Amino acid sequence: MVRLAEGGPRPDVPDCMGLTRVCGQPFLFAIARDAHTIFASWNIDWPSLFEKVLPADRQVHLRLYGADGLQEKGVAVEPMAMMHYLTTSGLHTSYRLEIGYYQPADAWHSAATSQEIVMPPSAIGKAADVDLATIPFHVAFQQLVNLFESDSKISLAVAISRFEKDMLRSEQSNPLTAADKELLRDLGISLPQIAAAWRRFDETDAEKLVKLTGEQPALGSTSPSREFGKSSWS
Repeated sequence: MVRLAEGGPRPDVPDCMGLTRVCGQPFLFAIARDAHTIFASWNIDWPSLFEKVLPADRQVHLRLYGADGLQEKGVAVEPMAMMHYLTTSGLHTSYRLEIGYYQPADAWHSAATSQEIVMPPSAIGKAADVDLATIPFHVAFQQLVNLFESDSKISLAVAISRFEKDMLRSEQSNPLTAADKELLRDLGISLPQIAAAWRRFDETDAEKLVKLTGEQPALGSTSPSREFGKSSWS
């Protein structure tokens, strides 16, 4: 702060601590902050509005309407705050806000109405593990069933997927057993091929994966790789 010289002229500077001057037509602005919260802001000349009439309860209210046009809730707000966060039930994809007062107690007077507020989805995509198996076309279906008959409680594709993942983990920690090597030979699949397919799957565009699986895959978790050579999705 700079002290003015005694007797010097005061600069023509507005009072920065004063309230924002309301001008023009009253309006109510509202936008979704997230899937269950709406931010509302208004610009209304309340002193002029209440110059001749006062609300019955001396309060201003925000009313929330769902897409069906029915009122979902109403809350009292501080009019001079000029903003409020409103929590919704999340039952509607869009809402509308109205701000006003009661006079008399059973008569609603609207001061301003917002435009339609379109709410974002509660989740952009559901994360899920995607089981993908490389199933060689040159191996007969019955042969595959015989090779994985010990896993009869789960689907054949899931059994093959789990086997391929186990093989990759084993290669990093322990040598493959003779039985594992024999099974890989019967399938006509090598570990380098499986590892390369994992990498291709992880590099696949996420939007394409969503279209294929219907969900947002959790990459790098339990999912094997994409197809390689002559293979099939599961």
